[in-house]
Amino acid sequence: MSSASAAIPQPGRTKAFLRLVMIEHSVFALPFAYIAALTAMFRLDGNIHWGRLLLVTICMVGLRTFAMAVNRIIDREIDARNPRTAHRELVTGAMTVKHAWTGALVALVVFLGSAALLNPLCLALAPIAVIPMVVYPYGKRFTNFPQAILGLAQAMGPIGGWLAITGEWSWDAVILGLAVGIWIGGFDLIYACQDIETDREIGVMSVPARFGIPASIWGARVCHAITTALLAWYGAATGAGAFYWFGLLIVAGAFLYEHSIVRPHDLSRLNRAFFSVNGFIGIALFVCALLDLLVRGLTV
Repeated sequence: MSSASAAIPQPGRTKAFLRLVMIEHSVFALPFAYIAALTAMFRLDGNIHWGRLLLVTICMVGLRTFAMAVNRIIDREIDARNPRTAHRELVTGAMTVKHAWTGALVALVVFLGSAALLNPLCLALAPIAVIPMVVYPYGKRFTNFPQAILGLAQAMGPIGGWLAITGEWSWDAVILGLAVGIWIGGFDLIYACQDIETDREIGVMSVPARFGIPASIWGARVCHAITTALLAWYGAATGAGAFYWFGLLIVAGAFLYEHSIVRPHDLSRLNRAFFSVNGFIGIALFVCALLDLLVRGLTV
């Protein structure tokens, strides 16, 4: 193989990296960053700024890709000891640590570069946004509440989406950010239940491992009740109309469904709750919020 051909990224490595970071899971937080950004545009001048929206997308995907890659790198030894995660690319050798770090650093540069193109405040705050992304995978080593760190990391999406448009702080965006963080932290409580035995065996710290599955399920229910209340607060604070409130009803119904199919002594439908229902929640609320803003006068 020539040096020129060796320098060309191999398609297999790219696919392995995309599997490593589970790029499709961007669907969880990205819609809420869009809601914040579009609401900010509505307040700013009533027009959709497509260039800024593209940069918001690149920032969100870039930072999430970096976070997931770093998570997988830091957790690779733990993943190797857990039957559920033993198939991951850094465990099986489908992706080397060197290539994973390369992908993570490229994603970080993309994130920082996109933040710089938005406005000075986004660039100044961008390094702060990186901190919880790196701390989170270590959280399971020193606290029983790593989901709280995950929630903090996810809460920054809507806040960043608003800052990207206005360049100014917004407490309305903080409300939406808290809703997203508590929502994702809540369903991660459910997701962590499937690893409870392995976590206890190898010393990984989590709410299920410390307090048990029933307490974790009830904790998730409380989180999602708080999420619904915060989304209602956000709607009231931003003067949302009928479409947004209809979307919130859909979200509340999805939460009720999620918690009806996942019970302390029956986790057989956990993956449906985690992937299908939570993916639906973000998309459904975004579509309804967008329709609401368009009806209220947001110009495409």
